Amino acid sequence: MLKDTLLYLAHNQHVRDFVIQNKATRGVSRRFVAGETLAEAEQATRQLNQHGMSVALDHLGENVSDAREAAASTQDYLAAIERIQQSGIDANISIKLTALGLDIAPEICEQNLRLILTQAHQHNIFVCIDMEGSDYTERTVATTFSVREEFEQIGTVIQSYLYRSKADVERLVAQGVRVRLVKGAYKEPTEVAFQEKSDVDRNYVQLMVHLLARGNFPALATHDENIINTACKFVRDHGISKSAFEFQMLYGVRRDLQEKLVAQGYNMRVYVPYGSQWYPYLMRRMAERPANLVFVVSNAMR
Repeated sequence: MLKDTLLYLAHNQHVRDFVIQNKATRGVSRRFVAGETLAEAEQATRQLNQHGMSVALDHLGENVSDAREAAASTQDYLAAIERIQQSGIDANISIKLTALGLDIAPEICEQNLRLILTQAHQHNIFVCIDMEGSDYTERTVATTFSVREEFEQIGTVIQSYLYRSKADVERLVAQGVRVRLVKGAYKEPTEVAFQEKSDVDRNYVQLMVHLLARGNFPALATHDENIINTACKFVRDHGISKSAFEFQMLYGVRRDLQEKLVAQGYNMRVYVPYGSQWYPYLMRRMAERPANLVFVVSNAMR
């Protein structure tokens, strides 16, 4: 019930305005969001790099409603690519197709995406197409396959709570597409998604094993220690190199576990979001993990 309420509030304009304008909640959001500017994201990236961690930069924003917004969002991603190249930080980028105009017209979205991929290719920077709600899953996977015919340095995200994910993983692995595996953070109906955590976790492990055995440098995005321990045991038992995959975690979540895995010799990439449109992202993080909600509320009341 709490999770459903928080996901609902993620799209409530009145609550959004209150949270964004409240000095306390804006300050607390910095635990999970690197800042509102690219310079702040670069600074956070440098600090993580110093601790042996790579970064996935994500300029926050989604569901733009006109072509000018999509063009502006595209420029933000292009700026991030240039900053990575010029600064020498260890990072790639993660993008949302609805920020590029997928809700407006598929051709606008793909045109903007190709601009980003062209520049990323010039600098040998990997681009991950992020996954959004289930209404976008098929279009996201199809777009990934379409542009990969020209750009190999691209991958996408698969959510283990969707019933269709096994088939999607098999298709992506067969084509050598890199996959970032997550559990999923959107409210989905029973018709398309598992509702019980145990089912989501079980499917995650099944997909994870398939990716570790056959995938192209998969990314295991999870803070679940049981699942992480299962992954570590699987690669040990099957002689899979630690360099053949990476763990991914969110900025500001389980820093202790991030450092522990790096110390053990595993690849760790931290998902670093930044930008002014941080409210929906923050609410999804609260819905995912009650400890995050406790942190925000307790600090906002001080």
